[in-house]
Amino acid sequence: MASAPANSLPIFYNDLIPLSTVDHADYRTQPVDAAPFLVTQHAVPLTIDEFVSAQRFVPIIFSAGQDSVPLALMGLNEGVNIFVDDEGKLRGPAYVPAYVRRYPWMLAKLRPDSDELSLCFDPTSKAIGTEGDGPVLFENGQPADVTKGILKFCEDFEQAAARTGQFMKDLAEMDLLMDGEVAIQTPNNEQPFVYRGFRMVNEEKLRDLRGDQLRKINQNGLLPLIHAHLFSLQLMREIFEAQVNQGKGPIAVPAAPVAVEA
Repeated sequence: MASAPANSLPIFYNDLIPLSTVDHADYRTQPVDAAPFLVTQHAVPLTIDEFVSAQRFVPIIFSAGQDSVPLALMGLNEGVNIFVDDEGKLRGPAYVPAYVRRYPWMLAKLRPDSDELSLCFDPTSKAIGTEGDGPVLFENGQPADVTKGILKFCEDFEQAAARTGQFMKDLAEMDLLMDGEVAIQTPNNEQPFVYRGFRMVNEEKLRDLRGDQLRKINQNGLLPLIHAHLFSLQLMREIFEAQVNQGKGPIAVPAAPVAVEA
């Protein structure tokens, strides 16, 4: 169903250049009311800081493979996102992951021999440019308030990503993750539609944790996050039904897995 991105640029990003007071002195942020890049994206990276809010709207799963990451599942099939229309506008109430809200910005290393991060952006995005009357990025050669806010958001995101990485290490050390499988039975098909290719917390192993281990993950805040993930999986059927209602349900032979990759 989902695996961590393998290409050099993160998903959504077509290019990445550092923001410069010289090259982008007259650049502005531009208001946008749609995210066309999200239309065909069914799984989006999620930080643990978002689990509690996200679990009311989307299933929270973990990507397949060794370096699993949390993902907000916005559709069960590849190329399907039930929360946006064909233009990328929200259809209704939804949780928009910080990863999406951060675009086209991100902090990135400009040199491999340095840990310093610089504010960069995707120049192909319509959310930034020289046209329009949006807020300017620089005033008198210095970052404007809007730029300072963007930088703060990106810094907060990186800190949340670091906490998420530690959370994943803790799950791995306790061997709590397992390969997931969800079978959804529909009235018109004898065989269920089966979704695989993702990871989830093994509830049996969670119940069998030693008292000291359970106390530790409760005290360090891991247990509520795990429960948010497990509770959110109940939304799988709702996502499936929404796909069907939008005419985007699976059309493969029902007995065959309909696993997809992100």
